[in-house]
Amino acid sequence: MASRPVLISMGDPAGIGPEIVMRALRERPALRREVVVVGDMATLRRAARLGGVAPDSAEGGLVLAGLDEPAQWAGLPRGAVGVLQAGEALAPPPWGQVSAVAGHAAAAAIRLGAQLALDGRARALVTAPIHKEALAAAGEPYPGHTELLQALAAQHRGVPVEALPVRMMLSAPGLATVLVSIHVPLREALAAVTTEGVLETVRIADTHFRRTGLARPRIAVAGLNPHAGEGGLFGCEEIEVIGPAVRAARDLGIEASGPHPPDTVFMRARQGAFDVVVAMYHDQGLIPVKLLGLEHGVNTTLGLPFVRTSPDHGTAFDIAGTGRASADSLLAAIDAAMAASPA
Repeated sequence: MASRPVLISMGDPAGIGPEIVMRALRERPALRREVVVVGDMATLRRAARLGGVAPDSAEGGLVLAGLDEPAQWAGLPRGAVGVLQAGEALAPPPWGQVSAVAGHAAAAAIRLGAQLALDGRARALVTAPIHKEALAAAGEPYPGHTELLQALAAQHRGVPVEALPVRMMLSAPGLATVLVSIHVPLREALAAVTTEGVLETVRIADTHFRRTGLARPRIAVAGLNPHAGEGGLFGCEEIEVIGPAVRAARDLGIEASGPHPPDTVFMRARQGAFDVVVAMYHDQGLIPVKLLGLEHGVNTTLGLPFVRTSPDHGTAFDIAGTGRASADSLLAAIDAAMAASPA
């Protein structure tokens, strides 16, 4: 048993987040000695009932135990699941509906989990899926997990957000990609491809992989244009922006290469030529990873002062509350968080 737990925020209470958290802990009972769930007790009890066994029953149930702080998890009875109530107790909202109530509850769980991780009272934070419209309806000024966690970490350190750059990494078995920009319109994403931004992304990726045990990560940098510009025939960003960033990274001792044609670099990485691909914008990097299947995909935020992972799928409102949602991607995210954080 670790000295500190991994925290799991419940996600949007109207989506599959609470359901897959409960399913993961039912399918892998040993995790109950490693994790604490952050969210709303009534919502989690409702999700636990989807397993066909009443919560807290002596046979097959999930015993949910309320905690006041993460450290109390160490004293829980064997097999119990520790729960930290985030915000006020909730009347669980209807399954599969966007609402400000759900968005507020999801944000409360993220904020509490992040604060505990920033304070060093947790090993890592794994976040179940949230709904961006629900967050916006609740008045949250951030479009997703990554931006919210970056803002909370910057506030904790007393620095401006821009002084704590973060990047999104999506990974599936055989492929990992780190993005230069995240949730911005495509026109803005293209404008965000600067030498400084690409270099910063490469440096953040290199730091992450070195911390996880790779002495010299092989980082492939994708081009922006078809065929990486074909020597300027299809655009000059590779010559004027991306190439200089790659050279600067190599001058720093980073094993970076490129810019590579974006239509083949992901295939080459999956074949073993590279450890990670730096992609120029959201869809360029995420389509190849998600094509491999969402069931084992993991989203990791690089650059935070704590480990944060999440499953690579959304709230799945269409099946929420049916008991059909798979916990495989969440389990992969938990495994990744445990592997990347000291016990």
